[in-house]
Amino acid sequence: MTAGTAFHPRTAPLNRKMAWREWSGFFAASAYADHLDIEYNAIREAAALIDVSPLRKYRVSGPDAIRLVDRVITRDATKLPVGRVLYAPWCDEDGRVLDDGTVARLDETTFRWTAADPTLRWLLLNARGLDVRVEDVTETVAALALQGPNARAVLEAASGASFADVPYFGRREASVGGVPVDVTRTGYTGDLGYELWVDAADALGLWDALALAGRPFGLRPAGMLALDVVRIEAGLIMAEVDYTSARHARIPEQAASPFELGLGRLVDLRKGPFVGRRALERELAAGGPPRRLAGLEVSWEGIEGMHGELGLAPAVPAAASREHVPVFAGNRRVGRVTSRTWSPTLKKTIALASVPAALASPGTALEVEWTVEARRGKVAATVVPLPFLDLPRKRATG
Repeated sequence: MTAGTAFHPRTAPLNRKMAWREWSGFFAASAYADHLDIEYNAIREAAALIDVSPLRKYRVSGPDAIRLVDRVITRDATKLPVGRVLYAPWCDEDGRVLDDGTVARLDETTFRWTAADPTLRWLLLNARGLDVRVEDVTETVAALALQGPNARAVLEAASGASFADVPYFGRREASVGGVPVDVTRTGYTGDLGYELWVDAADALGLWDALALAGRPFGLRPAGMLALDVVRIEAGLIMAEVDYTSARHARIPEQAASPFELGLGRLVDLRKGPFVGRRALERELAAGGPPRRLAGLEVSWEGIEGMHGELGLAPAVPAAASREHVPVFAGNRRVGRVTSRTWSPTLKKTIALASVPAALASPGTALEVEWTVEARRGKVAATVVPLPFLDLPRKRATG
């Protein structure tokens, strides 16, 4: 049965259109405003509050906590100091990605781990022989993403403390409206932002304090529709959309390695043993995976032309699409678009796509399937570097 998050008593009255979706067994608002652009603009031009409590959350603690983390993720966890966060994928024995998420080091022997899918069993299986405790705290820890260029100003107004020295992927404990919170400078928007982790019992106090402090800064709640647009602009992948977890893949071709998903920079083959290491070493020795994640810019002229053939004015949906559609090189189908959206900032239609490695270089000309009034056609697209939108403020300090 779908349940409300700890913030539901505040988000439900704001969601007047009752636009909900299910996220890991919780209600998540698709949108609060009359149009998703209003919430998109809050993220990109002011500040937005996003309830991300449905993220799977685990507390890993004990003398061997660092050994478990390092055994599972592809990055070197031993280099993660207290007060910092890292983003990483983790793989099965065949080097195929199971999931991706963040790991925050709370103290020398304690970590908070986030994931898209249930991960408790995988962590416990890999904890055999280790002196470590793994707890599922998904329901007891609530989380808010405070994102946008005014996010720091809102956080500082609500807490009465400066966050200018908290670096990208840093963390700090704080008090917001008298509520103890753990603040990490992370997010899923590609913008300046923070995620606030709080005991579920204190969630409403945190929401109220931020809402009050955020009024002068244009703070408003944002839902999943706006989040989907900004995460594509930032070139951020989504499990079960841009890749299929190896746990759910029905055929080998559905599973992907970190190198195929553009996460090769997060694989450290020089560190100690981790799950999937040997398979990833073999993959690199063989020249890497045959496919790569690529960014595509879709030709507006092509979209306009397809509409013109039907006597229609050109139009593109405001909401992002997670529908997979074919990618072509000439008359040959070579890949698939996994996510696409109109970018209000870039004024372009952009897409994430899985294509052959030989066709993944920036500047490569391809075509994508496009449909207008049930008529299918092809529209030109060009491979471009990721991310599509790289905002310096997301990393800036001071």
